[in-house]
Amino acid sequence: MDAEPLDARAERARVRRRRLRTVRAYAFGAAGLLLAGCASMPDSGDIRPVQASQGVDSQVRVFGVPPADKASPAEIVDGFLEAMTSDDPQLETARKYLTEAAAKSWKPGSAVTVLSSGLNRVPNRGEKDPEGPRWKVTGKKLATVDEHSAYQPQTGAREYEEYLQLVQNEDKQWRISTPPSGLVLSESDFQRIYMPVNKYYFAGGTLVADPVYVRQRTDPDSRMDPTTQTVQSLLAGPSRWLAPVVESSFPTGTELGPGTKSLSYDGQNTLRVPLNEKAENVAQPQCKKMATQLLYTVKDLTGSRLDQVELVRAGDKPTSLCSVSEVSAAAIAGRPRIPEYQYFVDNDKRLVRMKLDTSSEDQQARFESVPGPLATPPGFKVRSAAITHDERRAAVISEDEHALYVATLVGGGAMPQPLPIGRGGKSALLTAPSWDASGDLWVADRDPQAPGLWRVPGGAGTPEKVQVAGLDGRRIASLKASADGARIALLVEQPDSNKVLYVGRIERPDGKTDSSAVSVRELRPAAPQMVDVTAMSWAPRGRLLVVGRENGGVQQARYMLADGSMVAASLPGATGLSEVAVAATEDEAKPKPVVAYSEDGIVWLPPGAQWRTVAGGRSPVYPG
Repeated sequence: MDAEPLDARAERARVRRRRLRTVRAYAFGAAGLLLAGCASMPDSGDIRPVQASQGVDSQVRVFGVPPADKASPAEIVDGFLEAMTSDDPQLETARKYLTEAAAKSWKPGSAVTVLSSGLNRVPNRGEKDPEGPRWKVTGKKLATVDEHSAYQPQTGAREYEEYLQLVQNEDKQWRISTPPSGLVLSESDFQRIYMPVNKYYFAGGTLVADPVYVRQRTDPDSRMDPTTQTVQSLLAGPSRWLAPVVESSFPTGTELGPGTKSLSYDGQNTLRVPLNEKAENVAQPQCKKMATQLLYTVKDLTGSRLDQVELVRAGDKPTSLCSVSEVSAAAIAGRPRIPEYQYFVDNDKRLVRMKLDTSSEDQQARFESVPGPLATPPGFKVRSAAITHDERRAAVISEDEHALYVATLVGGGAMPQPLPIGRGGKSALLTAPSWDASGDLWVADRDPQAPGLWRVPGGAGTPEKVQVAGLDGRRIASLKASADGARIALLVEQPDSNKVLYVGRIERPDGKTDSSAVSVRELRPAAPQMVDVTAMSWAPRGRLLVVGRENGGVQQARYMLADGSMVAASLPGATGLSEVAVAATEDEAKPKPVVAYSEDGIVWLPPGAQWRTVAGGRSPVYPG
């Protein structure tokens, strides 16, 4: 018999995949109609397949189709790949495509491989293939999600390749004996199944957001709902990337009480969290820090009002360990203060501050010169500036970008001497500076002969050059330290003149490291979807506001998750924006507007409206 043409086999495989998806979608659709009660049954129209890769509504539950009797190897492979995207408890349907031994040893929760598009699979028969057919599964790797639920963008080779070996069991049914070590999903399936959440840990006295991914619905393995999955992940500790610079208040080994699958609120909007015996003997201050971590973690992912978190001893008669209210947790968490002003450099190269009245109908802005020596006639000409979080000091770059000064915004006096950065003089070419919440000042020198990142301890000490692992001689075009002092965003110039955004971890000698000096380590892409980034700023809840363009696309402004995983939201009309600034405050009840520099000068974005010009000038900043 002649071999079947390759394109015919491929078309037949596509038909089989469509049939599998149609059955799966129809099975759920029929159940949905039954649950709808009085909903009318349509009496016309075609039955159409719903493909997982099309981005099914996150509320739709998808169940796989078990293998048919005497299914071919191709059908077994297709069915298994489809069943990996299902919501079956323990992924039972997917396991039915595996041999008995493989079904027992397969650990789909150990990791997730995210592909930019769907999987391709082709038979891979070789001379040494005594057990049966083998199928090669390939795709373009976008990222992985590790056992700590942390997302890691792919930075090296993107080719994904896996081999699925098929064997026949005692009933002469084909089954897979070598499944992937974890789940393998397309990007659209991943976004349908998983959602990003923030866990919170302490860096000094400040909470730091640690983004991870959990199942949007009940986890097939643990049977936990999303809130409980997140709390479990919080108790397990921070992600590997953030762990060197943060600490958890929970004692090692702390877990949820046995059998806890869901957490709920009482009538007073209090979340009670049962913990095992490891948490029983902690002192009240530590216990309240534990409850604070929980409150901010759960508050981030729930639409319900949360006024209080109470930790309790698990058992038949649970007793209270401690509790914190939203108000008391805010004091423990060390959240950044709400900025009073926005700042920018006007057309006369003077540093000014403004208040945007977002509550009035005409939404006017009030302007005034900053107090202190920067306003002393004839006034110091400024290129860019950064303001401390308490708004008592300003770091300014001179108009020629050669010098850095730190001036008080309280009282008078003369301008201080410039701080010695790099080779100094006309060789220096300094970026806009940035303050972190600890009071350290950061700036980069773009001197072609001696580029580097510099830190001024407390904004007044001797400047120190900071080692940046992975920079590989590239120059930093701009930077922004996070308010928590644990991370720094770096916009790095590429050989092709485009700019790429990275986030690095700030490791300090008095922290959890053996380093003898402050350094920045493990740069990771923060906007891998963009080929050129022109501006960025930190935003609430550990996000970044990024201005840039995708390959072949137009310029746009997007809120990105700091792990580089996905777009959280986008802003309208971003064409022409050169710089952006957002409030470094976690107070979502009183959000501060986005302020930016464009071809029209300083612009801001009122809620639900378009960009509005507010003044002439450049380099807008919030404190930080």
